[in-house]
Amino acid sequence: MDFYDLVTQRCSLRSFIKEQPVDQEVLRRILEAGRMAPSAKNLQPWTFKVVSSPEKLEQIYPSYPADWIRSAPHLLFVTGRKDEAWQRKYDGYNSIETDLTIALDHIILAATWEGLATCWIEAFNPAILRPALGLDDNEALFAFTPLGYPAPDAKPRPKSRKKLDEIVEFL
Repeated sequence: MDFYDLVTQRCSLRSFIKEQPVDQEVLRRILEAGRMAPSAKNLQPWTFKVVSSPEKLEQIYPSYPADWIRSAPHLLFVTGRKDEAWQRKYDGYNSIETDLTIALDHIILAATWEGLATCWIEAFNPAILRPALGLDDNEALFAFTPLGYPAPDAKPRPKSRKKLDEIVEFL
């Protein structure tokens, strides 16, 4: 699959094969793609957390109470320390959200290439999720993804995107 096919085929799926965890070697390749993501000033302020234990998953589920998430054998989080991210001197902008987003996108694309299903999730309750992951106030978390092999009934929702001419300006 070439790169353009990969970005076209990537989709959010909401049905996984719980009984088929992702092999450690495949997980490491996917995480390596995240590790190779660019970050502001190459500071790499991230930590990748792969949650697979039933006990930890049970602590996390209430933060995103949609039943379908329970079918994923893994939940993958990209967190990062705000004080380790680059800050723009002119206005104090902190790059943590951008850096974590790029890393998670690399991970999701690599997972797609490996034949795995993912679904970008931001609609979680941080008051439940942060303590479940043991995050302190300096640690950022903006999104996560369930990760696993797609169930036979997994169907992507129709993908709709604006036309290129609607979003591009050549100046």
